[in-house]
Amino acid sequence: MNSSSSVEVERDAEAPVVAAARSPHEIPGKTYGWLSRLRSYFILDPLVWLYTLVMGVLALPGGLFDRSGRRLHWFSRTWSWLIMKTILSPVKVTGLDKIDTSKPHVYAVNHASALDIPVLYVYLPFQFRIVFKKELLSYPIVGWQLKRSGQVCIDQQKPTNSIAAIRSAVKSLKTGMPLVIYPEGGRTPDGEIKPFLPGAFFLAIKAQVDIVPVALVGTYELLPMNTYHIKCRPLEMRVGEPISTAGLTMRDMEAVSAKVKKAMEDLYYAPTTLST
Repeated sequence: MNSSSSVEVERDAEAPVVAAARSPHEIPGKTYGWLSRLRSYFILDPLVWLYTLVMGVLALPGGLFDRSGRRLHWFSRTWSWLIMKTILSPVKVTGLDKIDTSKPHVYAVNHASALDIPVLYVYLPFQFRIVFKKELLSYPIVGWQLKRSGQVCIDQQKPTNSIAAIRSAVKSLKTGMPLVIYPEGGRTPDGEIKPFLPGAFFLAIKAQVDIVPVALVGTYELLPMNTYHIKCRPLEMRVGEPISTAGLTMRDMEAVSAKVKKAMEDLYYAPTTLST
């Protein structure tokens, strides 16, 4: 070994060991071993898919005659309630009591898990519609339900194809129907809040309605991307103060986006007292 190699070995030995990144809301000391995996793979996952299939089929007749989506919202909420009861993950809700839920707000929610939607349907106690990306229409039953229940489909690859849906969403907001949006555009792969999509708050500004930041805490750790292992644990839904768009125009989009993102991060990264 030459002298330069010896120096490199010494430097490597002295280099600090970088610890693997932890989940933002991992419960200290809590582990999920094989018993947790077996419970998820052989009990929880099959039940979630069973609920999806059964409730999707039962909703078919109602969807044929319910263009408004109000009846299908009940099916979605019942489906979500079954899931939340099954996965043994209680949710603590804070801040919602300070919101006038009779007004049509745009609720901006961080997106960390496929189970975010059941949490919202159960713990937002009013009718709402979700802005979703076109790719979800390819999912059996789920895609049909989204299309027939009045949700707002956005084609991120070809925004011009979404003009009719956007106009309909603005009209719905103005007539009193709240919207839920995921401004990150998709699920986070590591539990951290990601940059917001350009134009995420176009609908709120166009309809001149307030934006309410909502942080779902623990859903990433419950069921992150690319896994079927549901890790039962307590969750939180933190609702922030409304952010007004009154008098704003499209030129204010970037400033509004930054303000909402800051509010969401403050909610999301605040310390939690949740434990098993």
